[in-house]
Amino acid sequence: MTQTASPRPQLDQMQRRAVVVGAAGLLLCLGGAFLNPSQFFQSYLFAYLFWIGIALGCLAIMMLHHMVGGGWGIVIRRLLEAATMTLPLMAVLFMPLLFGLHDLYLWARPAEVASDANLQHKSPYLNVSFFVIRASIYFVAWIAVASLLRRWSLKQDRTADPVLTRRFQRLSGPGLALYGLTVTFASIDWVMSLEPHWFSTIYGMLMAIGQWLTGLAFVIVILALLAKDPPLSDVLSPRLFHDLGNLLFAFIFLWGYIAFCQYLLIWSGNLTEEIPWYLHRTAGGWKWIALVLILFHFAVPFLLLLSRDIKRSTGALSVVAAAIVLMHLFNHFWMVAPAFYPSGLHLHWLDVAAPVGIGGIWLAVFIWQLKSQALLPRHDPRLQEAFVRKPFEHE
Repeated sequence: MTQTASPRPQLDQMQRRAVVVGAAGLLLCLGGAFLNPSQFFQSYLFAYLFWIGIALGCLAIMMLHHMVGGGWGIVIRRLLEAATMTLPLMAVLFMPLLFGLHDLYLWARPAEVASDANLQHKSPYLNVSFFVIRASIYFVAWIAVASLLRRWSLKQDRTADPVLTRRFQRLSGPGLALYGLTVTFASIDWVMSLEPHWFSTIYGMLMAIGQWLTGLAFVIVILALLAKDPPLSDVLSPRLFHDLGNLLFAFIFLWGYIAFCQYLLIWSGNLTEEIPWYLHRTAGGWKWIALVLILFHFAVPFLLLLSRDIKRSTGALSVVAAAIVLMHLFNHFWMVAPAFYPSGLHLHWLDVAAPVGIGGIWLAVFIWQLKSQALLPRHDPRLQEAFVRKPFEHE
């Protein structure tokens, strides 16, 4: 079997299971929406942020690869493209949140705005109409960039036109700048404005780096599942997983550094409009979630990824990557839920049903996109760099 072969047949079974699990989760969410609308929107928001973060992180990593090149990016490019092509689905799944703006955001409640001078000052930006317009702009920008890169990639498969490689680069530079701008504003709109009196100038960067981290970790997990079968087994090697492990290490170090910088600046400033955000997330049981995140979302993966042996071992690296993905789901829960329950930890069954429901459908669409094309680009001039590596060895 060559690099033009179809993905492994087991993906069909995985896709069917994802559809069943996702449909069951969304049905539970639908029931929860009638029983407890406010809790439904809260749970749905943090779950939605997690899954769209993987898609957007893959988009950023794909553009980064087009800018800098390297065999590591060629091997995972189809996985990155499949993840970015879930963005139209995420645009559709965003719509339920529009019906819950009054439940989620203080600035969407006229009575709250009328009694709060701060919210009145921010109302030219924080209002429902402008919120919807901005969200539409974000999705149009993300889907347009992802679709162009995907279309050119498939055209390169058909035509072997070397000019397309340069076209990838010309779009990816401005595309990364556009990604940074839109993700910053989206993080302000969708997450930071849950507590509209609080602000952080580094928040958008923290969200973006979290997306890179989870996007790469997710791709590593999928790559490990497909590693033993052609065509990926023809090009995968311990050295390539070592490269991906190094990149994962860089992202987790950067995420931890930015998160610490935000905390340090707010702690040292000790300003009344800034410190409540952390007070809410260290009150009651929330402090245990924070401790788990410090240990298992940063410290333990950081130490493990210092090991060359772990980064060269497919199984070990995929376990670390899977743990990072799971911990980032907890991170989104920790960032969103205390805005509604600042006095102590609150866990609802919808907090489980929502990420399972959205995730099942997202994974089904991801696998569908992955199966639709060859797992490796056929005529990319940089493909030979991947094939000169030592054949895959399972460690």
